[in-house]
Amino acid sequence: MAATGMMIIDGREVELGTEKNLLELIRRSGIDLPTFCYHSDLSVYGACRLCLVSVEGRGLVAACSTAPEQGMKVRTSTEEIRDIRRIAVELLLANHEQSCPTCAKSSSCQLQGLARKLGIEKVRFAPSHPAAPVDRSSLALVRDPNKCILCGDCVRFCAEIQGIGAIDFANRGSQVAVQPAFGRDLASGECVNCGQCASVCPTGAIVPRSETREVWKALEDTEKTVVAQIAPAVRVALGEHFGIAPGVLTTGQIAAALKIMGFRQVYDTSFAADLTVIEEAEEFLARKTAGERLPLFTSCCPAWVKFAEHHYPDLLPNLSSCRSPQAMFGSLAREVLPARLGIEEKNLFVVSIMPCTAKKYEARRPELARGGSPDVNAVITTQELAAMIGEAGIRFDQLAPESLDTPFGFKTGAGVIFGASGGVSEAVLRYAAEKLSGQRLDAVDFPAVRGESGTRTVVVRVGTTQIRLAVVAGLAAARTLADKIRSGEESYDIVEVMACPGGCVGGAGQPVTRDPAARRARAKGLYTADKTLELHSSQDNYVVRECYAQTLGAPGSSVAHELLHTVYQSRKRIVDNGIELRGQGSDALLEVSVCVGTSCYLRGSQDLLRALISRLEEKGIAEAVDLKATFCFERCGRGPTVRVGDMIIEKCTVDKALAAIETALSATPALTEA
Repeated sequence: MAATGMMIIDGREVELGTEKNLLELIRRSGIDLPTFCYHSDLSVYGACRLCLVSVEGRGLVAACSTAPEQGMKVRTSTEEIRDIRRIAVELLLANHEQSCPTCAKSSSCQLQGLARKLGIEKVRFAPSHPAAPVDRSSLALVRDPNKCILCGDCVRFCAEIQGIGAIDFANRGSQVAVQPAFGRDLASGECVNCGQCASVCPTGAIVPRSETREVWKALEDTEKTVVAQIAPAVRVALGEHFGIAPGVLTTGQIAAALKIMGFRQVYDTSFAADLTVIEEAEEFLARKTAGERLPLFTSCCPAWVKFAEHHYPDLLPNLSSCRSPQAMFGSLAREVLPARLGIEEKNLFVVSIMPCTAKKYEARRPELARGGSPDVNAVITTQELAAMIGEAGIRFDQLAPESLDTPFGFKTGAGVIFGASGGVSEAVLRYAAEKLSGQRLDAVDFPAVRGESGTRTVVVRVGTTQIRLAVVAGLAAARTLADKIRSGEESYDIVEVMACPGGCVGGAGQPVTRDPAARRARAKGLYTADKTLELHSSQDNYVVRECYAQTLGAPGSSVAHELLHTVYQSRKRIVDNGIELRGQGSDALLEVSVCVGTSCYLRGSQDLLRALISRLEEKGIAEAVDLKATFCFERCGRGPTVRVGDMIIEKCTVDKALAAIETALSATPALTEA
């Protein structure tokens, strides 16, 4: 229940409202009380002590953990409070990496901003911690412990909103640090690359991994033809970097900026989203008709897909086999564009501009490559695009808009709303409702699936058919729902999952903001864009129809499956260095690893391992081999898998492994001598 009455803040009367703590009430009154560890979506931590205020009769209290009360008298800025804040920030700066001008978070660093605001001109304290190594193992994120201020925002978001706990506090006292389990790197654990830890981090301790250098290099290469795809959520957020309000469409300016930088063609991921709608809706309708493997989980969010692979491998058959729109675009571009642009396929360089850090990981999945080369060559976030525009000296806010290129620049509103939570479900409903009823929809909007809440349940009737949907944003909410589906407590036809709050509009690659209103404005911008387009249903996209006629055949055809669908695999494990079976891990020995993960085990890897040990001893070469039982090479569908040196052998037998070992040893006699 909301508090009633008045209280005094810095000599002014302020009416009590719905705020749960003094911090929020003070901010509503027009005072920007500083804090590092407070986030309205997370639990109260109260560690940074920057939000200290003086309450008459109580002394100094933390505003974030103190409830407002009738008649309370509060002072937010006294000499004592200002001194405490300055000392706290100085102590943080003393052990903080001092590379501020070159830090990726420089323009949005809260520590830097607060140091300026408090008038700190010199750090009087000496550092007490040695420099720690920077973790660059992840394809999506870079973690620099030297910039961590122990605010705990990343830890709490990962545990409370995402339900993962890939990072946490370790050690005690002055040795406390935030890190993955067992001191490993990010890539070795259960991180799903959503990047929300980077989004809430007030400093540069966790940031998206930049790929701008690779893109600039490709643009400078005269042999390469560089094309871009722009995700829906990017167009309603990029402008924030240049002083434009959240939610304002800047698609035309983005196209113009990319052309100035040297991109040959600029396309729209929304086109591929229209393709996704058709393939996914047809997959759903086939399952619904046959009564098989429901609910159908959407598969557009790569963080959700990896989360399911880690924690719910039994539900993987329920995930749509459709690739994400990014991956569909990459595959189709490689199939169609070389001939259309008059180039060799090897010289086509596809760049994705995404609101999401997990898309960086997705683009490197071996399932989304042909001939060992990824369909999408580079993924840059909205933040990275803004950095490139600034680096090129382009005055974005003064650009005259340009059009996207055909054929893959044409889209419907259904493809555009993919960027907001509930957008995928609504787009699929616009298709499925017409298909089931056999009639055109007079009203294409399904507002019941829209919103910001963690989980929304909607029942839609189309003629005699009832479709029950759940829309989930945040992986902790997805876990709760998945557990209920597993137990039979809940049943649905379609479940849409997005890892980030609000959907892609709240992705970790978007402009950094702590204001939930910005996410709402971005989502509103996408729905406005839908209304301004002439077509609102994916089946009405005539370029998509041409694509099926000329390249894909019918929805769900063998060609469509090859280009637009994929497979998933269980990752219910933490990457390990392996269990030493022979040798001592010496650099002088030939490294041989046999995967004993679940899938390979079921395909006989344990028997293969035993037989290989025996054969190596029979041939007298066991001492030249460093043999390990390990997992995983992420080739679960093609096991048992063995690595000999740098070569990976799929569907391996003892004879294949032995032949590869003998070849490797003969090529490097020093190994045998060792």
